[in-house]
Amino acid sequence: MADRTEVRGPIEGRGAEILSDEALAFVADLHRRFNRRRHALLAARAERQLRIDAGEMPGFLVETKDIREADWSVATIPNDLRDRRVEITGPVERKMMINALNSGAKVFMADFEDSNTPNWANTIEGQANLIDAHERTITFENPDGKRYELNDRTATLLVRPRGWHLDEKHVLIDGEPISASLFDFGMYMFHSAKRAITAGTGPYFYLPKLESHLEARLWNDVFLATQDELGIPRGTIRATVLIETILAAFEMDEILYELREHSAGLNAGRWDYIFSVIKKFRNHHDLILPDRGQITMTVPFMRAYTELLVKTCHRRGAHAMGGMAAFIPNRRDPEVTARALAAVRDDKLREAGDGFDGTWVAHPDLVPTALEVFDEVLGDRPNQIDRQRDDVEVDAGQLIDIAVVGGKITEQGVRTNVRVGIEYMASWMRGNGAAALYDLMEDAATAEISRSQIWQWVHNGAKLDDGRALTADLVDRITDDEMGNIREMVGAEFFDTGLYEESRHLFETVAVAPDFQEFLTIPAYQLID
Repeated sequence: MADRTEVRGPIEGRGAEILSDEALAFVADLHRRFNRRRHALLAARAERQLRIDAGEMPGFLVETKDIREADWSVATIPNDLRDRRVEITGPVERKMMINALNSGAKVFMADFEDSNTPNWANTIEGQANLIDAHERTITFENPDGKRYELNDRTATLLVRPRGWHLDEKHVLIDGEPISASLFDFGMYMFHSAKRAITAGTGPYFYLPKLESHLEARLWNDVFLATQDELGIPRGTIRATVLIETILAAFEMDEILYELREHSAGLNAGRWDYIFSVIKKFRNHHDLILPDRGQITMTVPFMRAYTELLVKTCHRRGAHAMGGMAAFIPNRRDPEVTARALAAVRDDKLREAGDGFDGTWVAHPDLVPTALEVFDEVLGDRPNQIDRQRDDVEVDAGQLIDIAVVGGKITEQGVRTNVRVGIEYMASWMRGNGAAALYDLMEDAATAEISRSQIWQWVHNGAKLDDGRALTADLVDRITDDEMGNIREMVGAEFFDTGLYEESRHLFETVAVAPDFQEFLTIPAYQLID
């Protein structure tokens, strides 16, 4: 075992291969070199929140104005990332990975983060699955005998590690939990980077939850150290940053600049972005959003954010990637599927028309619809980076003007947040972080919207559209009702196992407790093995 490194999770199956002494020594070195900076940046997040609570609104940074105004570009895009018109995402679960790689999408993002429950088994098995994907030996057999294996042509593989805010509790370095980001990233680089290069691709990543260019700088320094240690040329790693926090929206140029040697663009992570708006302005009674369903991509503050993202990326020669449409097909209900496909098509038409170079889907059945839309716009071109969007002018006021004309807080909106929040958390604790609920694909980001809206509404004395105050007592009564509805839907035997009561307690911890939890996955993580 690596010196002063303790593994507290069981080492079973492929665990001995993944958790070799050499691999553990590699990630331990990353942790020792960079974890202090990580903690300092997390402390800076908390300090920034205090200033926002006191009335300081976000804006473009004065000290980096020269970067925004200078003429520079990111590194040349690798050949297998030039065409990203449709990307599919999903957890690092074996059968899902095979289906995603075979889906016809140009890119598959294998996810250790929002669509994955980071229990120990998923975390370690996910690394083994990635090895097998690069070696093209990944297979899966259903209990009914159906076999899954890779097609001749598959999507380019990207990996999303967990965010800077998370720890991996099963591995201690010098007595403290290792950074989950560095563990996921480091294990993938150690085991799969050279395999990816041998297969004609590279170690490509999505980076989640960044709030500043200094957090991007930390990632860039990790990349440099990792490439040097593994004997890989600098610039081999490529990373797409999810702009999914309101603060990062003001630093898009700076984030690209910090990662310019390793940049593969930016992505409009819409659901986490909405959550971030709620979270950052949670103590401002005049900045309250209406029901989740009324916060569409066409409301002004979301339009400002996405159009600025396209303009920024294309000016720097980088990809601008669109976000996830939550609608999913229902193979048992053709009408639901027809509505889902129509909604997805409308969403992708807007993105392609705005200049995005590609988009996300969560289900293989949506790939043809999204491809058709982007094929119509792109034709034989791999992207539309040459579309500069000089017509777009976005100022700081537009990014934080979150008014939604006609927006309301309704009892049904509260009920939807409560029910989806509890059902998602139950799914998450069972090990499934991507849950199909009511014809929508829910992950941790959408669950964060549900619970943070409840918290903001209750703690700011918001009123429903019928005039009633939304109090903790009213939320409790609605939760009682919804628990009954869930029990009827899932059946008494399954409901009475206690899973849903545990989910309710967790939901109340993050939705109505006096103190706001920064991420629901932090307390939830303590409830899983």
